[in-house]
Amino acid sequence: MSSELKKRNIPFSPPDISELEIREVVDTLESGWITTGPRTKELEKRLADFCHTSRVVCLGSATASEELNLRICGIGEGDEVIVPAYTYTATASAAIHVGAKVVFVDSQADSVEMDYDKVAEAITEKTKAVIAVDLGGIICDYDKLCAAVESKKSLFHAKEGDSLGARIQQAKGRCLVLADCAHALGASRAGKMAGEWADFSSFSFHAVKNFTTAEGGASTWKDIDGIDNEEIYHQYQLYSLHGQSKDAFAKTQLGAWEYDIIGPWYKCNMTDIMAAIGLRQLDRYPALLERRKEIIERYDAMCDELGVMHLNHYGKNYASSGHLYLTRIPGINTETRNEIIIKLAERGVATNVHYKPLPMMTAYKSMGWDIKDFPNAYAYYENLITLPLHTKLSDEDVEYVIENFRDVVEKYR
Repeated sequence: MSSELKKRNIPFSPPDISELEIREVVDTLESGWITTGPRTKELEKRLADFCHTSRVVCLGSATASEELNLRICGIGEGDEVIVPAYTYTATASAAIHVGAKVVFVDSQADSVEMDYDKVAEAITEKTKAVIAVDLGGIICDYDKLCAAVESKKSLFHAKEGDSLGARIQQAKGRCLVLADCAHALGASRAGKMAGEWADFSSFSFHAVKNFTTAEGGASTWKDIDGIDNEEIYHQYQLYSLHGQSKDAFAKTQLGAWEYDIIGPWYKCNMTDIMAAIGLRQLDRYPALLERRKEIIERYDAMCDELGVMHLNHYGKNYASSGHLYLTRIPGINTETRNEIIIKLAERGVATNVHYKPLPMMTAYKSMGWDIKDFPNAYAYYENLITLPLHTKLSDEDVEYVIENFRDVVEKYR
């Protein structure tokens, strides 16, 4: 390590909050309207424009968004949902919350993407959805995923009846393709934005994400022939606010106090305080994405020099949101990886691991899953270190990370 580099403390992923967000939150507090209201509705419209979709609904978390996507699609008890073994628990737990059975699928070799051939093999007559994960901010190959789904279309049995979920399944005539875009707001592939690819998509606005509302998330979907987007949007509103037929904003209209409870449902709406942060984050978001790209390019040069594998965030027909920088150090095992993480922490560089595959977790092992059945997911995890990647990093901070990573890694080669 260069003697000129004095020790710094580099946090892993702090939120990037400016005076713009702070002022908007203060204005919201002073307005007297702090729960779901005009700012939430404005953010929904702006996010729909940003994602090139007809409607967006803002909710209390990405997990709530994923769960409501499944409920909107009529997925529940007796159904199966295919999920990548290599993801965070929210992808799987949302399916479990609705009563469905999770079926894990291994990754492709040396990739965080699902093995689409194995997806096709896993589809049965009970399969109602496949959830893909745009991990790190890179959009999956939905063309291949949809081809896998189409190849097993003959096995699909749509839910009977005229409920919204049944009509969505009947209109699609195949298992649904859902996207966990928690990392991917602003990513694009072949000219289409994250949110445009899957039947239904969910986003996360948690504090560690590129775009944050502190907590929060959103759902969006592709237009469905024969089904009004307003009906879908209204069902999200019902699910997210106790099944109440009018939200607080609608009840402010003259004489509009009365409401009904359509179903005994959930409470996961977004507040205007959260939306206030999001509105100003969205103003700044193009510049934030560009800064992430600059940092990634410097990390890429370092990794290529060292022979360290990394995600490829930008290519001829795609651009990542640059959410996570995953590196894989050839020839090391989990013990060595953990030693490197400790050595970097001692030098003030916070790193992480994204992710420990779900079949390794207690909750999923208790369901009978065994990591031995997912060798590609384990192999990717075994030598993985995630570097700090955020817009609070100065050029000097980036150089400090690079110099220390290079110095520590070379000692273990």
